[in-house]
Amino acid sequence: MGRTHTVVTGGAGFLGSHLCDTLLEKGHRVTCLDNLLTGSVDNIAHLAGNEHFRFIKQDVTEYVFLPGVVDNILHFASPASPMDFTRFPIQILKVGALGTHKALGLAREKKARFLLASTSEVYGDPEVHPQREDYRGNVNPVGVRGVYDEAKRFAEALTMAYHRTHDIDTKIARIFNTYGPRMRVDDGRVLPQFMTQALRGEEITVFGDGSQTRSFTYVSDLVEGICLLLESHEHMPTNLGSTDEVSVLEFAREIVSLTGSGSRIVMHPLPQDDPKRRKPDITKARTLLGWEPKVPRAKGLEVTLGYFRRKLAETDGAG
Repeated sequence: MGRTHTVVTGGAGFLGSHLCDTLLEKGHRVTCLDNLLTGSVDNIAHLAGNEHFRFIKQDVTEYVFLPGVVDNILHFASPASPMDFTRFPIQILKVGALGTHKALGLAREKKARFLLASTSEVYGDPEVHPQREDYRGNVNPVGVRGVYDEAKRFAEALTMAYHRTHDIDTKIARIFNTYGPRMRVDDGRVLPQFMTQALRGEEITVFGDGSQTRSFTYVSDLVEGICLLLESHEHMPTNLGSTDEVSVLEFAREIVSLTGSGSRIVMHPLPQDDPKRRKPDITKARTLLGWEPKVPRAKGLEVTLGYFRRKLAETDGAG
């Protein structure tokens, strides 16, 4: 019997590349589709000689043709950082709508399992805390963040429509803040921004008064949850994230301490619709998958810091 063939869209991105690694370790044959808009071949360069890995440069919003058997499709393609919301708003909407449609079409053609990488951003600036899967969210569809939030909400609706109409075995992972090596230096999200600013000795910019909260999941924990969800029989959305909530200001101080930086923390106005609190209720993942994050934040940050030091040394000689 041949290897399980799994397609990862956005496989040269931060999460997608780690997923490719883990699937290969599990004995899968992996095809990575990525147009490299925000992904990077650097993230998958170490797989170049692997006979079970194939990279295809392709925009998933266009027709996807793959010969032979496909067992799983994991749809991770999408710019995802706040900076991308203003740089690539139309591309984000297209990959959430057209890209999801094309990926689901491939799943239907191949009778493959399909897993959608959705996001905690479907909850918007939540009025319920912690966020459970049955909470329908508080999203501004015409705000700057709306392009990402609504693209993912539409993608969830389309995924369920294909499940109900065409009986496709679909899964929806609502992913909360995840961090680790291979994040973009210019990502714009809290962790890369703080680490980059601290290592460069720049002012660390905290938006608002810093009381807004986030919960950070190390990438290996998240990938484990994705793999467990893929093998499950669950079709409705499932939260995957850490319940270790920390304020943004406290987190900035952690990064300053960890890096040994002399950077000052400065406050800037809070961007429109920035979520005030972000923490998942993972009761479902614990019960259904037997999953919860294991890597302590201090340990994960130490590994991630090593990666950022190396990347900045390559790009501007810092660290």
